[in-house]
Amino acid sequence: MKLPHNTLIGGRFSMSNQMITTQNYTIEQTSLPLSIEEKPFQPKTDVDSSNTDRNHFEPVFIPYNNQQGMAIFDLQGLIPEHHVARVIDRMVESIEDNIFYQHYKGGGRSSYHPKMMVKVLLYAYSQKVYSCREIAKLLEENIPAMWLAAMQKPDYRTINRFRTHQMAELLPSLFEEMILKLMEEKFITLENYFLDGTKIEANANKLTYVWKKAINKNETKLLAKIEEMYQQIQSVANQENEDLHAEESKKELTVEQKLQMIESVLEEEVERKKVDWETETEKEVRKEKRRVLGGLKKSLKLVRKNFIPRYLKYQHQKELLGDRNSYSKTNPDATFMRMKDDHMKNGQLKPGYNVQMATENQFILFYSVHQRPTDTRCLIPHLEAYRQTNLPMPKRVVADAGYGSEENYRYLIGDSETEPIAEFLIPYNTYLKEKTKGYRHNPYNAKNWDYVEEDDLFICPNGRRVPFKKYMKKKNASGFVQDFKI
Repeated sequence: MKLPHNTLIGGRFSMSNQMITTQNYTIEQTSLPLSIEEKPFQPKTDVDSSNTDRNHFEPVFIPYNNQQGMAIFDLQGLIPEHHVARVIDRMVESIEDNIFYQHYKGGGRSSYHPKMMVKVLLYAYSQKVYSCREIAKLLEENIPAMWLAAMQKPDYRTINRFRTHQMAELLPSLFEEMILKLMEEKFITLENYFLDGTKIEANANKLTYVWKKAINKNETKLLAKIEEMYQQIQSVANQENEDLHAEESKKELTVEQKLQMIESVLEEEVERKKVDWETETEKEVRKEKRRVLGGLKKSLKLVRKNFIPRYLKYQHQKELLGDRNSYSKTNPDATFMRMKDDHMKNGQLKPGYNVQMATENQFILFYSVHQRPTDTRCLIPHLEAYRQTNLPMPKRVVADAGYGSEENYRYLIGDSETEPIAEFLIPYNTYLKEKTKGYRHNPYNAKNWDYVEEDDLFICPNGRRVPFKKYMKKKNASGFVQDFKI
C-alpha cells in the first residue's frame, strides 16, 4: 500500500509517498520511553534474495605489508611543489659558494657542506625546532629534512658546533646576500623602512639583579672608609717623622695606590710591632703591645679581605653596567626592563633585550639587539649599525611615536657637517594628543595662549602676561644638548 502525500498517521507526518509497506505493516504511535528490551521495528519486505544488503559483503582492503622490502628511488617526488623545503633549497643554492667557503680554514677531515647545514637549520627553524638533538632527529624521521641533507646525518654535536662557530660568522653576510636577492626579485624596494621594537625576556632569574644606584651608594661608603684609614696612617707616619713616600704624598693618589700604600704600611707596622712584642719581657707592657698588634692585624685583614675585594668588585660591576642602570648576575648582557606581558599587573622588571627590527613587504630587512629599554635611544644605534652593512640606505624611515625625539629628528635631517640620512615619518610623542578636541580647546594649555610677538610674551586666560625669561640648555642621558626658551 502506498501512503498518500502529507498524511498524518499515528501521530507521525508523512511528507512523501516513498514509504512502501505490506498489508501486515501498521504504523502505531509509541509511548515513550521505549523499553530497553524492545527491539527496533524491522518491516518485512518481499525482496528478491539476489538483491542482498551491501553490509553482507566481505570487506575489501588495499594490500598492506610493512615487512616487505621497499625501495624509494627519489625523495624529491614525495615533497609537494610549493613546500617550504623547496623554497629554502632554491634560496640557499642561489647564493655563491665563496660566501660559505671564506669561513673555513681548509685541511683536516672533510666537513659537511655548509649549504647543506644551512638548509637543515633554516628548515628546522621554520618548523619551530631549535634543539640540536631535535634537529638531528628530524634528519632521521622527516622526509623534507632528509631530502635537504641528501640522506646525510650529522649528529647533534656537529650541528651545535656549526651553529655556534661557522654560522655565527656566516649569518651577517648570508643575511645581506638574501636581502640583495630579494631586491633583485623585486620583493622589496627599500622605499619604506618600517621600524619597530620588541622586548624579549632573557634566560635569567628575575632575582639576579644588580642596580647601578646600589653600586654607587656602596662604593661611596667604601671610599669614605678607605680615605679615613689613609688619613689615620698618614697622621701616624707624620707623628713618627716618616715621609711615607713624600713625593707621592704631594700628588693626588688614586684609590688603588692608596690601598696599596695602606696595605704596605700596615704590613710593615705589624712586623715591627710583632718584634717589639716578642722581645718585651714586662708582663703589662707585653700585654699592651699585644693588644696594639691585634688591632693592626685586624686592620690589615680588613684591607685585604674587605676593602680591596669590594673595590675591585664594584669596578668590575661598573664596567659591566656601562651606561645601563642594571644587569643580571647570571646573564650580564641582559638589562632589567618592563615587559609587555605583565602577568602580575605590577610593572615587574625582568631581565631582557630590546630587539629592533625593520621590515618591508613582510620581509625582515635588518635587526639589532639593544640593552636600552626605550625605543627612543635605539634608533640612532640601529641605523648606524645598518650603515655598516653593504645594503643601500632606505629612502624613508617609518616608525611610531616611541622614536620621536629632537635628537632623532636632527640625526635624520642632518646638519652642516653631516648629510641627511633619510626621509622619515615619525610623529612625536604628544602628536595624537594634540589632535584631540579637548587639547585644542583647553584654555589653560600654554600652547593655546595668545602670543604677542613684539614683546615676546604670552597672555594666560586670567590676563596675566608671561614674558620671556631666559634660554636654558639641558643635556640628556645620551649626551644630546637641547635648547629651551623659558
